[in-house]
Amino acid sequence: MPIEILMPALSPTMEDGTLAKWLVKEGDEVRSGDIIAEIETDKATMEFEAVDEGIMGPLLIAEGTEGVLVNTAIAVLLEEGEDASTVPASSAPTPEATSAVDASHKAASSAVSEAPATAPVALSSDGNRIFASPLARRIAADKGVDLAALQGSGPRGRIVKADVESAQPGAAPQAATTTTPATTPVAMPASVDASVVARMYEGREITEVPLDGMRKVIAARLTEAKQTIPHFYLRRDIRLDALMKFRAELNGQLESRGIKLSVNDFIIKACALALQSVPDANAVWAGDRILKLTPSDVAVAVAIEGGLFTPVLQDADTKSLSALSAEMKDLATRARDRKLAPHEYQGGSFAISNLGMFGIDNFDAVINPPHGAILAVGAGVKKPVVGKDGALEVATVMSVTLSVDHRVIDGALGAELLGSIVDNLENPMTMLV
Repeated sequence: MPIEILMPALSPTMEDGTLAKWLVKEGDEVRSGDIIAEIETDKATMEFEAVDEGIMGPLLIAEGTEGVLVNTAIAVLLEEGEDASTVPASSAPTPEATSAVDASHKAASSAVSEAPATAPVALSSDGNRIFASPLARRIAADKGVDLAALQGSGPRGRIVKADVESAQPGAAPQAATTTTPATTPVAMPASVDASVVARMYEGREITEVPLDGMRKVIAARLTEAKQTIPHFYLRRDIRLDALMKFRAELNGQLESRGIKLSVNDFIIKACALALQSVPDANAVWAGDRILKLTPSDVAVAVAIEGGLFTPVLQDADTKSLSALSAEMKDLATRARDRKLAPHEYQGGSFAISNLGMFGIDNFDAVINPPHGAILAVGAGVKKPVVGKDGALEVATVMSVTLSVDHRVIDGALGAELLGSIVDNLENPMTMLV
């Protein structure tokens, strides 16, 4: 029986993507785990693995097609002895699916609405998606096997044909055959109609820039953040003289190893240790509860063309400055090439946005849900300050602003967290103890 290959959800937030490139052609033999296509999400280009074995049948979506909705049939896999004539008419490619972007949206929506109900997306009792191949889902439905009770042996734990055939029949929970509503495009923030705005600039020279997937997600998520998160802001000035001197000494000693620590490396370490010192602030908002993290997983904003990434440095409190520096350089490089995997830019409880290198003295950053806080870092500049003995002196001062989600962190707790960050940066040697 032909098996439809569906557009995968390569991240929890993915709702559509671009089928960038086919790596197989009709008639090729495919094994489980083979890379068959490259899929562009709003964040990265990722490889798509086959989960079943067979002969590649018709490719329903042409490479380069944008806006292909998750769970849309993109190709058909045939079993030994089958041919393309056995493919159901509803799976055949349409002209719309291989034409312009707007038409591809229409074709994708049509394909989803007409998808056969014999292999719905499976959900566990708590609403989480169960990853299983279409053939495995069909066999499970026929045998009465509960997919939630199975451990998948396919790529990344996916349930495949062999897992279901060896399982004992049992009553499947009703939720296991619920079709997932993953076909709704990213909701854009409510705003003035585009045609109304365009009429305001009639007669003026303008260039219209269509929104790509990343910009749509940024617009939607950050509008949501400002509308739903009760931000409050805490500001402090940090004297960097001791840190700059300590950094210069360390870099001199590490030069032979090709290591050069940046001020940002120290900031990451200072924030990670502060989250350990103030564990109640190492938390995220989870809708109807707060989740407190044990490790310090710190996200760092990285600007790329057309948007930004926030790669996450996990267990940053336990890593050396040199290890953090190397990891951050690697993540930033791959972020700019859009080569990060979803697990590398999702998660964390705290974020850092540093615009100091652009000459910005201070600013307020928007919290990236579900994080509890984000630190906005300005430039270190020389300023006249009053020393401990009351004498006027010149010092390098950096202004920072901590944006805090009041649902997760109260004012006094936020002040304690920011105070710990300041102490770490003004006494950098303590971060090595």
